Amino acid sequence: MDICGELIDNHIEIKKASDIGRLFNKSHIGTLLSNNTLQLNLLEGVFLLDEGKMILFQNRKQINFSHLLKRAVQQIPEFETKYLVYKDLRSRGHAITLNDDDAHVSFSKFKEKNKIVPSCVIAAFSERDILDIEVTKKLIQQFTKKNNTLWFALVDEEGDLTYYDVSGVNLTGDISEQQYPKGSCILLKNRLIVFDKKLADQLLQKEFFGKPFGEMLQLSFVEALYLLEKNVLEVQTMDGKNLTEEKCIQLMQQHQPDIVQRLMVFKDLKQRGLLVKTGFKFGAHFRAYTKQPDKTHAEYLIHVVEKGFTSIWAEISRAVRLAHTVNKEFVFACIDGHTIDYIKLGRLRP
Repeated sequence: MDICGELIDNHIEIKKASDIGRLFNKSHIGTLLSNNTLQLNLLEGVFLLDEGKMILFQNRKQINFSHLLKRAVQQIPEFETKYLVYKDLRSRGHAITLNDDDAHVSFSKFKEKNKIVPSCVIAAFSERDILDIEVTKKLIQQFTKKNNTLWFALVDEEGDLTYYDVSGVNLTGDISEQQYPKGSCILLKNRLIVFDKKLADQLLQKEFFGKPFGEMLQLSFVEALYLLEKNVLEVQTMDGKNLTEEKCIQLMQQHQPDIVQRLMVFKDLKQRGLLVKTGFKFGAHFRAYTKQPDKTHAEYLIHVVEKGFTSIWAEISRAVRLAHTVNKEFVFACIDGHTIDYIKLGRLRP
């Protein structure tokens, strides 16, 4: 037997006790009022009409699906995106409710038989929306402190859904800092060369710095600057003149404008016990290992961004899918002044 509802202004009321039991107690739909009435929002009403589970009236006249849909579109911002997410998650058995009190959070998901404290909050996006890293950081800070899980739900232009689990992550590894004899390297255009074979071997074997270059070792810009700051290396020009760190950075910025930001993240990851290598072949700035590479694959792909970073969702989708394909986790390293926050986005099957 279909549930009967009455459209009043911009909500729907259910009066019959058996209907209330089916919706509220069994399916966690609606809000129970003090007068033993169940109130539905327009999105919930559209869903129930769409599923053929409710008959709707207004002033004793039956209301059809298209009439209610038009009203919902007028009253609920980004209705089409929110509805597709709601319908999909409901079909998967998730008890979610529309969230009206936060501009960035579309839904709250509740644990079964508990409609007081949400276990998860969900932000819904169209593929044509923008990822704002500052909004993402605030959502993580706001909800993970309450032990909530944060999901991003993406709706593409064909109505298909992609879900991401979004969280802050404390990256740590088992790689300890090693001691080396002091040496020198030569700055070429895009790399630096260590000629001392003994030093080259130690740098490669102990912390996987660089890559063999015959019997020598070639280093990336960030590796060389890191070792320069650690007083392991002196950096020289081709004619043997020593370069200060400031001068090195000036020369490197001609080829790598964001070298300062990359170096900041590289140093922080090293301090956290991670082994850091280029992530270029994976479309990221770095790949990071928690153990020596002969014991594990790189667990993380790190992309360095600064405060105010935004991106189209197609770029995020590409990056996260690639990381997932190669069994790695995609992480933003978000620089804000002297602070770095790490944000992980992972594909999710709800």
